[in-house]
Amino acid sequence: MPYWRLSAVYFCYFAVVGALSPYWGLYLDDLGYKPAEIGLLSAIPMLTKLAAPNIWGALADICGRRLFIIRLGAAGACICFAGIFFSQNYFWLIVVIFAYSFFWNAILAQFEVVTLNYLTDEPHRYSRIRVWGSIGFIVTVVVLGYVLGYVSVRYLPLVIFFFLTGIFLGAVSLPNERDAHTQQCMGDFIRIVKQPVVIWFMLAMTLLQVSHGVYYTFYSLYLEDFHYSRSFIGILWAIGVIAEIVVFLKIPQLFRQFSIAKLLQFSLLVTAIRWAVIGLYPNAVLLITGIQLLHAFSFGVTHAIAIEFVRVHFGLGSQSQGQAFYSAVCFGAGNAIGAYASGLMWEVEPLWAFGFAVLSAFIAYLIALFYLPEKSFVL
Repeated sequence: MPYWRLSAVYFCYFAVVGALSPYWGLYLDDLGYKPAEIGLLSAIPMLTKLAAPNIWGALADICGRRLFIIRLGAAGACICFAGIFFSQNYFWLIVVIFAYSFFWNAILAQFEVVTLNYLTDEPHRYSRIRVWGSIGFIVTVVVLGYVLGYVSVRYLPLVIFFFLTGIFLGAVSLPNERDAHTQQCMGDFIRIVKQPVVIWFMLAMTLLQVSHGVYYTFYSLYLEDFHYSRSFIGILWAIGVIAEIVVFLKIPQLFRQFSIAKLLQFSLLVTAIRWAVIGLYPNAVLLITGIQLLHAFSFGVTHAIAIEFVRVHFGLGSQSQGQAFYSAVCFGAGNAIGAYASGLMWEVEPLWAFGFAVLSAFIAYLIALFYLPEKSFVL
């Protein structure tokens, strides 16, 4: 198993996320864009997830060449993102981000499947490889937070392009896989998706990502308004991901010791509490710092549960489409709605955006509580 090469792709992929999530809003704000415009530009990559992962996933399941799809996506993302160096005009940025994110969304869902295929009968080792994505995020967010205290945020696209290139090179370095063509048909995939338990689970995960919209889009701007330095904001982001790393390493033990249904319910409930605390107590430095530890549950536990849910319910023949569907519906639709809605609310009152996030996470908790019992996570 090419452990380090798989880990390197995760590292670079989430290094890109570590550059975008905390600092993209600051970059767009520095360009002079309004909150609603920032919300729309931040929502575009999520909107492309509504279709792009499913297109790439269907192609991967048909041709069986998932690694080729990943390489194509990485190359396309590099080429399209380079357009940002030519102009920062609002409408040009819309085109560039749309094109770049269409290819970008070919990568992760297929790479999750490729990684699990390398692990064969040891799926529990997934978290030990995926953790390098979290490390990539931490390194990027902390270093950038420090550097951006001294240099202009206008250099951010260069950092993103550097790591996009790293994803491509890492994917190229992986040994070619055998064709994974299966006889699973689209009808089987649709039958799985129509199952009530799958519908309820995807709805809960989508609402969870809706609640993250304000965090990914405006968290850094919000803290800057309360005079937090960019280096400290970077540390806050890193604390969340360090907590995520710890929980990823402990996921096998957590799944053995606790009910997956109860873990999901707890994670969704504390996510709602997290957004309420950030919105209501931005001046409480210790509280704002400590609440970042809940990222272990808001993302770490919930994502691990989702990966396991897709693996169990979609089977080997529809893994690519299942991961793509999860990515499209939950991260795509969820983050897009959350980013755009929070942008509109932010112009009126930032607390409205955080209130919307709290409500979304709490509804997700109620769905998990009443419609996702323990038997939902086994066949």
